[in-house]
Amino acid sequence: MFKKSVIAIFAVMVASAAWALSDKQRSDIEARIAPAGKVCMQGDTTCGGAGALASSGPRSGEQVYNTYCTACHSVGVLGAPKTGSSDWIARIDAKGKDTVYANGVNGIGAMPVKGTCGDCSDDEIYAAIDFMQPQG
Repeated sequence: MFKKSVIAIFAVMVASAAWALSDKQRSDIEARIAPAGKVCMQGDTTCGGAGALASSGPRSGEQVYNTYCTACHSVGVLGAPKTGSSDWIARIDAKGKDTVYANGVNGIGAMPVKGTCGDCSDDEIYAAIDFMQPQG
């Protein structure tokens, strides 16, 4: 009986030693499971800056449209007003241009905030909206 108890205790000690991690192993695991990034909300100064993404420079409405808007607005995905169509006129008449601009900046329905252009300024979004309206 004593021999079995000693073997059992020894087995528990060996098993627990196998589970112990060195500082390097623990550090390596923490690095592997660390988040890939972090969310920095506008106004949050703990992110190492002003908390807002800065524009990469003034872009024309056409440039913003071609990069961020065309995939949905060229074909009207999920009710998006099609580029150059009277859908824009109806929306502006019903809601007013300021509301349409605000929806472009804040998102509406299936459209995300700024249509996924995180570094677009509000003015660049307004220019893209103006570009999508019927010309003439």
